[in-house]
Amino acid sequence: MPPVNNPVLSSLLPVVLLIAIGFIAGRVGWVRAEATKDLSNLVFVVLTPALLFRAMSSVHIEQLNFKPVALYFVAIGILYAVVFVSQGRSTRAAVVGLAATFSNTVMIGIPLIGLAYGQAALVMLLTLISVHALILLTAVTIVLEVMEARQLSAAQATAGAPPRHIAQTVLMAIKNGIIHPVPLPIILGLLFAQTSLVIPEVVDRPLQLLGNAFGPMALLLVGATLTQVRVGPHLRAALGITLLKNLVLPLLVALVCWLSGLRGLNLTVMIVAASLPMGANVFLFAQRYQVAQELVTASMAVSTALGLATITLVMSLVSLLA
Repeated sequence: MPPVNNPVLSSLLPVVLLIAIGFIAGRVGWVRAEATKDLSNLVFVVLTPALLFRAMSSVHIEQLNFKPVALYFVAIGILYAVVFVSQGRSTRAAVVGLAATFSNTVMIGIPLIGLAYGQAALVMLLTLISVHALILLTAVTIVLEVMEARQLSAAQATAGAPPRHIAQTVLMAIKNGIIHPVPLPIILGLLFAQTSLVIPEVVDRPLQLLGNAFGPMALLLVGATLTQVRVGPHLRAALGITLLKNLVLPLLVALVCWLSGLRGLNLTVMIVAASLPMGANVFLFAQRYQVAQELVTASMAVSTALGLATITLVMSLVSLLA
């Protein structure tokens, strides 16, 4: 295997630089504080659907090996449930749980795993990527919508209005969770893929350009938002989330996969994918639902900054396990 320092550095450095450029742009006033919300909405409502629909439009589920991916999500489900319950089962807890479990599998994972482990490992990672957002973001969206619906129902009851029936609340939350800028394009793209049709070039090219803009724009927004956040008060909590995301999650994935008999390259890919720093989608969810925004922004910066050390450690140890 090639030395781990080179692929780790080459995949993390562009992410760090983009966040730094966004920070500088925010600090000198090129991006004003009141503009970041509008830019966040642009990324969430325009760029994200384009990226997700196009990515899912060519996924043929029957050709993929989902056993390692299923084990990966078992581990994620365990950690997410623990974080969600321990944080109070609220919209904030839902976002913090996402922060502890959602990896940057595209901008960091693809170059890192491709360079370190080769084409076969990249195929396994792309299998994970094909359902990563579909499963995790859709599930968290529904959780967030259920929590918001419960809070609205409680507020109505406090105001003297008749509370909404629990079944009506859940159905409304599921509907809002599906008709949403994240799950809807994933589902539509996946359905389109099963038709064996091809997106016309005149449509595919704009979708590709919009999707390519997602990663850089989201990371620039993280940097710009950092100018509005005092990381110091959130440093301890950010370090805790980083510990869960960068080290506890890969340990849990390793344990679940090992006990289920997974070995070799597939095991390596799942563990390393779990060790990747937090993905930018978490930041966008915090912005969208206006919960834990400063904590998530600080945590993403800390998770990415410490990723060089934590990923190197995980990749060194995983060679002994796989």
